[in-house]
Amino acid sequence: MAPPWFPVPPVGYGGIEIVVDLLARELRVLGHQVTLFAVEGSDPGLDPVALVPGDWGEDLGTPFQRVREAHYELLVNRELDRRAGELDVVHLHTEFAGMTAATLLRLPIPCVATIHCGMDEKVIGFLEAVQDEVGLVAISQTQRSQAPSVRWAGAVLNAVPLPDRPVKALDEGYLVQLARVTPDKGQHLAIEVAERVGMPLRLAGKVDRDAESRSYFEQLIAPRLSRSISWVEDISGTEKADFLAGASAMLFPIQWEEPFGLAMIEAMLLGTPVIAFRRGAAGELVEEGVTGFLVESVDEMAERVRDLGSIDTEACARHARERFSPSRMAAGYETVYRQAMAAGHPPRRR
Repeated sequence: MAPPWFPVPPVGYGGIEIVVDLLARELRVLGHQVTLFAVEGSDPGLDPVALVPGDWGEDLGTPFQRVREAHYELLVNRELDRRAGELDVVHLHTEFAGMTAATLLRLPIPCVATIHCGMDEKVIGFLEAVQDEVGLVAISQTQRSQAPSVRWAGAVLNAVPLPDRPVKALDEGYLVQLARVTPDKGQHLAIEVAERVGMPLRLAGKVDRDAESRSYFEQLIAPRLSRSISWVEDISGTEKADFLAGASAMLFPIQWEEPFGLAMIEAMLLGTPVIAFRRGAAGELVEEGVTGFLVESVDEMAERVRDLGSIDTEACARHARERFSPSRMAAGYETVYRQAMAAGHPPRRR
């Protein structure tokens, strides 16, 4: 079950939808039958069950988001109830609304859910409340360790599409950051690093709709845009691959305990190293000296930009393509599904 916001695969932004797309395709390669619940506009080749329009993403981050989530869960779970005898396991990517519906409706199908969000005491409390009915899957060991009181069914690293192009042949001498524009992502720090080392910086990512993110962009980012510091709201396809492959490095000065970081993987796959703050899952994803560097401060990040010549771009790409391949992710979830089915998970309360 994909979220009700963007098509599968997405056009531009949509990290969860990228993961769902890859997983659905790879599970079919492994010989499984896959029913994909997604929005209209999803790839017909996936035979999606599209129950809602593809424009609901316009309500993401607005007061109507909760209504859309509830409406989607109602429609999908009616369909799940109708198909219950045909299904072996349900895999949710719809976060809290999906887990709530699965817990309350108690369909006679084992259910697992991937947790794509960060951990805090509120999230952990919710997961503890649903863990008897839903098998919970972390997207990194880091995320899993942040909630030791939760009974996890497993941890499976995300994947991104493997590039069908060679490792970059040209370093065009600029830095990049690909992320939503929000204080959590620290674009203002990436600008500071670029200015210190005298290199152009190209930012890409939509501005979150909340007031804090809009204010952050208007006050700390927009005034510093120039010929050497540029920004585009969205980027996808070949344009995104060129954007990442031509960079000397991706800067990732995150300001929160991020549970994964797909953009880092996208860069590494193309041979572009990542320089990230040692927060969240960055320490698990970045292989020091192979796919990039882990740092503690802006000063250290600027110093590491000057050390990029020590990174072998071929080795960077090779390491990332082995570790974050769609086939490896699908095999991990296949194990989770089999365990859930064997255990009759989730156990039903009487």
